[in-house]
Amino acid sequence: MHRADPAAVSFDMLMLMMDNLTSTFFVNCEVILSRYHVVHRDDDSNVRNAGVGLLDPCAGADSTELSPFQTSCDLSICCHNEQSLPHTMALFDNSERRRREHHEADVVIVGAGVLGCAVAVALGKQGRSVIVVERSLKEPDRIVGELLQPGGVQALEKLGMRECLEEIDAVKVFGYDVIYYGEEVGIRYPENARDVEDEKTRRTDEMRGTKRKRPEGRSFHHGRFIQQLRKKAAATPNVTIFEANATELVRNEYTNQILGVEAIMDEKPTSFFGHLTVIADGYASKFRKQFRPDLPVSRSKFWALELIDADLPMPNHGHVILGEGAPVLLYQIGTHETRALVDIPENTPTASVAAGGVKAHLRNVVIPSLPQQVQPSFTAALEKDRLRSMPNSWLPPTTNKTPGLILLGDAMNMRHPLTGGGMTVAINDAVLLSELLSPERVPSLDNIQLVLKQMSEFHWKRKGLTSVINILAQALYSLFAADDAQLKALQQGCFEYFKLGGNCVDGPVGLLAGIIRNPFVLFYHFFSVALLAMWLYITKGNALLLPLRMLSSVGVFYKACIVLFPYIFSELRT
Repeated sequence: MHRADPAAVSFDMLMLMMDNLTSTFFVNCEVILSRYHVVHRDDDSNVRNAGVGLLDPCAGADSTELSPFQTSCDLSICCHNEQSLPHTMALFDNSERRRREHHEADVVIVGAGVLGCAVAVALGKQGRSVIVVERSLKEPDRIVGELLQPGGVQALEKLGMRECLEEIDAVKVFGYDVIYYGEEVGIRYPENARDVEDEKTRRTDEMRGTKRKRPEGRSFHHGRFIQQLRKKAAATPNVTIFEANATELVRNEYTNQILGVEAIMDEKPTSFFGHLTVIADGYASKFRKQFRPDLPVSRSKFWALELIDADLPMPNHGHVILGEGAPVLLYQIGTHETRALVDIPENTPTASVAAGGVKAHLRNVVIPSLPQQVQPSFTAALEKDRLRSMPNSWLPPTTNKTPGLILLGDAMNMRHPLTGGGMTVAINDAVLLSELLSPERVPSLDNIQLVLKQMSEFHWKRKGLTSVINILAQALYSLFAADDAQLKALQQGCFEYFKLGGNCVDGPVGLLAGIIRNPFVLFYHFFSVALLAMWLYITKGNALLLPLRMLSSVGVFYKACIVLFPYIFSELRT
């Protein structure tokens, strides 16, 4: 980490202050001249100042050298009132020049992924000057981050970014199809699950006798979605995106405050400075280890294939297939494409080199467990498509305590991608962060103590949603990848619980969808599953062994506690 020399930093800040004062002087001169009718309009209706010579940046800026994600016009103030002023003029946004020429802003965001773009849009709309630093602006090619739950779609709407789901061949998702040893049960997103803030609207609809539309998720190619988010961020006022590789953090060695990042851009070293630096560089974050001692825990990998024109049992639904091995996920990511994700835990004997490797495991174990209609497309993809993998990691959240720095996204918190909750958490975090750091609550982001106080509040306020998704993802994976008798009993209990329908489906899937944001609802349903599993364990066996099975059923409940409580405790840490 680069240690900033206080004298050099002070000199740089002094030069920036002088530059800002000079720019402000000329802008004020332009306003004064406009009042005396010195401003005139050319034939193209571009406003030009005859006395000072400043051009309308929208009309005169040359954008040929800009990145596709950088706009040539970035105005936060526009004077356009024909009745009050005889002439219309556009004031050049000085913060745009500070970002482009001096690489200085209110906020520097490292990473233009889901969370980085969402935060940039949210803060930019509030008038904050934002720089986004992204290593590569090429379309990413990833095998996860392809399903956005309804709670994530709702958060995207709150940010005014819903159009990012358009024109990417996104597929509507209405719920899940759980297949347990060939038997299936559909679990749709609940129409009656709403946030507390929406309770008044729900009651009004009930009084009118109208039926509300069920919430919907979206699935898509990850890279296409990211490119839409980047375009939205680049088109947002006050936001500038740079294609640069962040290499080090710049820290004040006396106050320990993070001042920005050093980076390599166009093969040359440069720096970006801001009152606040947001690290959102993903699961393989290069900066995380500087601020927390624990590392992500990974005990399995998702191996991915892309199926073409697969015949799914329940289109527009995610499919979870349970059998002898770990779970298999199937979901559409386009009109013709379906993603297959196969979880393979570490040291799986059938995936060992001696047994023929991963392909042998997929051919001998996974394909026979799939629905008959899916097997041909899966087999074809196995022969033609390249196998790719990604670790399934767990990293509990922590409070941001470093002045001038915020860790967000997978750099701060990860859970198993089984439930597809990662992007839903990220976008909701962006909504919450923009509320807590709004200019009304934090007038200036250089108020370090106030920002740290708001980040402490952020840590706990996000728990309503994120603790539910984090715990649910880890607990469900433990059940769905069952490798002992007690976990197998809980797995069967979970499936039988879904078969009961009603609230036994609406509650769990509402939690999974990011619609129900109450940890106590999660605890209720999880231990309801545990009690049902105990009952099935007792009654499904040999009647002569009933006393022994009753005693052994206590082990099922104990196993449920072992599965759930460690993740609850991890969420209670600061």
